[in-house]
Amino acid sequence: MSSGLFTSTTHFALHFRRPVAQNRIGAVVPKRWAKQAVTRNTIKRQIYGFVRAQEEHIPAIDMVVRLRKTFQRTQFVSATSQVLKRAVRSELKELFAKLSHIL
Repeated sequence: MSSGLFTSTTHFALHFRRPVAQNRIGAVVPKRWAKQAVTRNTIKRQIYGFVRAQEEHIPAIDMVVRLRKTFQRTQFVSATSQVLKRAVRSELKELFAKLSHIL
């Protein structure tokens, strides 16, 4: 995004631009970091679901959440496991908490 503002956690980076009329969200989950399509789709669904649930607490910004490191397959054996979903949601919570401190 043009403003170059971002915050990050271990697995995710959040790029954002403000101010805008309404929230817009994008999710980038490269094949490099999530080999299986089912894993990429699961992570994207978690991102969109998290933002939808937190929409009232997020100011009007354009944002892109980018996966920047793989979730180890030895730790998360199933691509759609509840453990993986909880780990993604937990890290997204941390990421958006950092965003609220910046804004």
